[in-house]
Amino acid sequence: MRVLIVEDEPFLAEAVRDGLRLEAIAADIAGDGDTALELLGVNAYDIAVLDRDIPGLSGDEIARRIVASGSGMPILMLTAADRLDDKASGFELGADDYLTKPFELQELALRLRALDRRRAHSRPPVREIAGLRLDPFRREVYRDGRYVALTRKQFAVLEVLVAAEGGIVSAEELLERAWDENADPFTNAVRITVSALRKRLGEPWIIATVPGVGYRIDRTDRTDAPPGPGRERSGRG
Repeated sequence: MRVLIVEDEPFLAEAVRDGLRLEAIAADIAGDGDTALELLGVNAYDIAVLDRDIPGLSGDEIARRIVASGSGMPILMLTAADRLDDKASGFELGADDYLTKPFELQELALRLRALDRRRAHSRPPVREIAGLRLDPFRREVYRDGRYVALTRKQFAVLEVLVAAEGGIVSAEELLERAWDENADPFTNAVRITVSALRKRLGEPWIIATVPGVGYRIDRTDRTDAPPGPGRERSGRG
């Protein structure tokens, strides 16, 4: 399990991180909302532990963005606010659990494991198409057996394209499903992200552009494509 701890008190954050590591739970720290958003964009986390009162983007705003992303990442609110209305507003934002300060580290670890088990029971299926293997739960992508590191946005775009099973997905639909509601409909973010995604996946290009319509996964059979690690080429001497 890998978690992101969003906490602006350095000593508390480091103590939690070190304690969780002893419980075999990997943890990264973000001391403010902007750093948290940056880490969420480049790393795959199983759970986010959010302090609501942090510098920069608030914990509440981070929670909103996690929910809007559609990742299904569980959120545990970690805060000194212990009134019932505070807890209610946290759950309304999309929090899955709420732990007030001060707290016992063991209780935090137990709650994290419970959230992880709950998430595991609703894991989305692994999808495979044209040599791509996409695992939405682990947020991992392999092409011909080779691991491909993607940013969160690149993964979101690829997930939509793979789910279409070779069908065409318009730029408008990608913008609607992989970005938030504040995205500029006239932005070139989709084109830039698809271009970067193609490069990450490598040649031969697997994402085809349908001029004036959108994008799709090219399902052309590439029997001459080089095999990835652990895979053997078949039908050749």
